[in-house]
Amino acid sequence: MQVPLQVTFRNMGPSEAVEAEVRKRVDKLNHRYREMVSCRVVVEAPLQHRQKGGLFKVRLDITCPEGKLEVNRDPDARHHAHEDVYVALRDAFLAAERKLEGLICRRKGVVKGHEEAPTGRITYLAPMEDYGKITTPDDEEIYFHRHSVLNAAFDTLAIGTPVQFRQEEGDQGPQASSVKVMA
Repeated sequence: MQVPLQVTFRNMGPSEAVEAEVRKRVDKLNHRYREMVSCRVVVEAPLQHRQKGGLFKVRLDITCPEGKLEVNRDPDARHHAHEDVYVALRDAFLAAERKLEGLICRRKGVVKGHEEAPTGRITYLAPMEDYGKITTPDDEEIYFHRHSVLNAAFDTLAIGTPVQFRQEEGDQGPQASSVKVMA
């Protein structure tokens, strides 16, 4: 990191053990994500209430060449808060690791995409029995039921209508769980 780690304690005095844990976890992040420019960690102890204990909150602000990553920005968030400060640290650093991993995937161009729905043409219709068949470009026949057709468009279908569909395995073989008429 180009900027030294900054650890801040709120509602509590400095703790060498907690700071050592923070440093260990930041070193691990920095080892995996060498592009980190800076990291600021805030550990907030719960206010002491007579009735019940509170939750430790951990906030991380990490700066990378692509911008700033924040973990637990919402002060009301419970995701990185816990009765045990070490569990709160673990959860916050795991979230930071996921965010950094996503950043690296985006940088490499690896983005989750939706699989393109298969296409075909209606080749058989049995309106009285409420079903039909789709034939795919590789000549596979896919059964579909009236209720699988989106927007209640079963009655508008005709032989040769191009469709997209989601396929699943049925009792009798492949079937379409949803069928959408292509424009």
